[in-house]
Amino acid sequence: MDTSNSIKKAADVIYNAESILITAGAGIGVDSGLPDFRGNEGFWKAYPPIAELGISFVEMANPDWFQRDPHLAWGFYGHRLNLYRRTKPHDGFKTLLDIANKMKYGYFIFTSNVDGQFQSAGFDDNRIEECHGSIHHFQCTSSCSDEIWDASTIIIEVDEEKLQAIEPLPKCINCNSLARPNILMFGDWQWIHKRSNQQSERFTQWLNNIISQKIKLAIVELGAGEAVPTVRYKSESISQYPNAILIRINPRDYYVPAENISIPLGSLEGMNKINEVIKKM
Repeated sequence: MDTSNSIKKAADVIYNAESILITAGAGIGVDSGLPDFRGNEGFWKAYPPIAELGISFVEMANPDWFQRDPHLAWGFYGHRLNLYRRTKPHDGFKTLLDIANKMKYGYFIFTSNVDGQFQSAGFDDNRIEECHGSIHHFQCTSSCSDEIWDASTIIIEVDEEKLQAIEPLPKCINCNSLARPNILMFGDWQWIHKRSNQQSERFTQWLNNIISQKIKLAIVELGAGEAVPTVRYKSESISQYPNAILIRINPRDYYVPAENISIPLGSLEGMNKINEVIKKM
């Protein structure tokens, strides 16, 4: 598939935009070296001990494990937390940040990722909505309060061969019960969404201003697949407003509604190619 025409169209949209909304799913992190959990095979390849147990990603990403086997639960989430902390965002993030900082009416991020890669890349934390929460923040498993706290100083040691967390496990700062990540899991009725709701309010306020003033908006979606389509739905719904155009960058699930732009590439390659054209404008 010839992508050159789509690249040129995308570059033109971004170059002439007055604001930018960046939406992102798990696929954006693949070029940074983060594992692709697309299907159980990808998940089990990243976590062989879980493959031996025959537990799927949907089964593992469930809050019940913090009661059934807290050392396995924190082995899984502790490993992910440590991985995200040491992973450097790829250069596509820097390209996006440079573009976003030049927008007259600013930018916002909407992501289902819990990894904090946008913050690590230098994006303003007040301009990010993490709709599924953040692994860098914790909450209590016993719901003693609705408090959410920053976990940046908490160290979790993990026996990676067994995928078992080593004592001490994270504790609630209020009641000393077991803590858990403040992320939305499957079948999760205890997730405290106060922080994400506050982010959502800021996003809505920004977006309403963009829409009411009929400001030109470029929506750049990266690595958002169809398996959990939250990000795709958000991108497509906003693209229906006047003066908004969606640019979908995805090597597999690249279909877009009419009048929008599809780029069937990975996030890093797609942004590099778009940026090359923008630099010549």
